[in-house]
Amino acid sequence: MRKLTMAELNRLPVADFKSTPKSPVVLVLDNVRSMHNVGAIFRTADAFALEKIWLCGITPRPPHREITKTALGSEESMAWEYAAETAAAVVALKQAGYQVVAVEQTTGSVALPQFRPATGRPLALVLGNEVFGVDDAVLELCDLAVEIPQFGTKHSLNVGVAAGVVLWDALVKLGVV
Repeated sequence: MRKLTMAELNRLPVADFKSTPKSPVVLVLDNVRSMHNVGAIFRTADAFALEKIWLCGITPRPPHREITKTALGSEESMAWEYAAETAAAVVALKQAGYQVVAVEQTTGSVALPQFRPATGRPLALVLGNEVFGVDDAVLELCDLAVEIPQFGTKHSLNVGVAAGVVLWDALVKLGVV
């Protein structure tokens, strides 16, 4: 066994990536404050060829050195949009036909293994602030909440890690991977 070389990975140039078909999934970052988390989420979104990232509220936006540090150039390849209010982005996505799902621990959340994305609809996953989670007013607009089962003493994951876990699960269930 050996690691693959960069040439063997057959990575697309940014211009080619931008024109390739994307997974029918967008991420909505609700007041995520850490530039490193934002950069990591850009990188994960690029890896899964997501449609777009919505950066909302206080969520930092490219270009910024601290985002680039973890995004490793994916802030150039990934489509993104800014909304001053997360609720406005969620309403627009719902009007466009997206199933909007909060990644949050709530009284009515569905455990990730039981979550089934809606058939024939694009998916928007809302990820919240590192301390406060998804804003209550935004939760009210979501179609449902999904929760990652956890078994340790902590009851939360880093927002970038949570994005990766939920994305992989959703893309498998959507038949994308």
